[in-house]
Amino acid sequence: MDMYLLLNPIAFSIGALKVHWYGLILGTAALVGLLLAIREGKRFGIPQEVFMDMILLGVPSAIIGARIYYVAFKWEDYKDNFWDVFKIWNGGIAIYGALIGAIICAVIFFRRKGYNFWRMADICAPGLIVGQMIGRWGNFVNQEAYGGPVEESFLRDKLHLPDFIVNQMNVEGVFHHPAFLYESMWSLVGLILLLILRRQKFLRAGELFMSYFIWYSIGRFFIEALRTDSLGFQAPQWLASLVNGLWSPMTAFGFEQGYLDPAYGNVRISQLLAIAIIIAAAAFIIVRRVTGKAEVRYSDPIVSTKAVIEPSDELPHSAGTARKPDSAATNHEAEEERESADDKKE
Repeated sequence: MDMYLLLNPIAFSIGALKVHWYGLILGTAALVGLLLAIREGKRFGIPQEVFMDMILLGVPSAIIGARIYYVAFKWEDYKDNFWDVFKIWNGGIAIYGALIGAIICAVIFFRRKGYNFWRMADICAPGLIVGQMIGRWGNFVNQEAYGGPVEESFLRDKLHLPDFIVNQMNVEGVFHHPAFLYESMWSLVGLILLLILRRQKFLRAGELFMSYFIWYSIGRFFIEALRTDSLGFQAPQWLASLVNGLWSPMTAFGFEQGYLDPAYGNVRISQLLAIAIIIAAAAFIIVRRVTGKAEVRYSDPIVSTKAVIEPSDELPHSAGTARKPDSAATNHEAEEERESADDKKE
């Protein structure tokens, strides 16, 4: 049997500090997403500092949310090893938890900056999906988030994957579905669709963000069932049958569901959440259109409600306009200064 050289998860070391590929890849993903948002923000006259501040707050919020989400559903694995909760470089973060953490942060941040959340979320949507596209390669390096067992010939002859991917999918002598690659490619197609969609005149505020959720969740629903590390819960049999029935068309393409530990349940949480998100996002778009609340278009100007006030401006003024003192007041103050100077001379 050939010996397969696996990738070293540690990129390099600085003394005792080990820098992992996982962290470097996630950092690259965040940077590319930021650059996309900054570039689109320029079209609307939004300072790049707004997005830079957002990423500085959003990334930690996303990581915390992702870890909390994952640990909450696998608490049995961590309750006796509490310090392992903080070892995120070993993997174990959930993308939906990351989105929850990032969205909570974004809602608060953009509100404080005076921007409408939906308008800014639309601008950030392509950055989110490109971040996920790149970030999944961190799972590749760590040999995690893979699917169930497959024959080596499936990877080489049917998928025509290069050696470095095939070899890395050999986990303890068994080849697995490269679920990370499926999701990364799905995100790439989604990115192209979002970039095209945001230039369409019919698009309304908030709809690009919802389109991102719909597209990602459709792919996640089908890809999640291939994995062997899914978070699950014990659901009624009718719900489990419904989820399995919706996924069943995949069997026509030769795919089989990955193993789900019965100890965690009979339904994958990410699959159920994907269904809920698709329904909620579609309902959001339809209801706003029907009720006439979707009046603002994606291409409309984006303006902050918070005025930019110079430190020297102490007089009250209307939002967005720094009022200069009128000429009468200025002349009066100048006259008082001259009289004060004359008094000092006398």
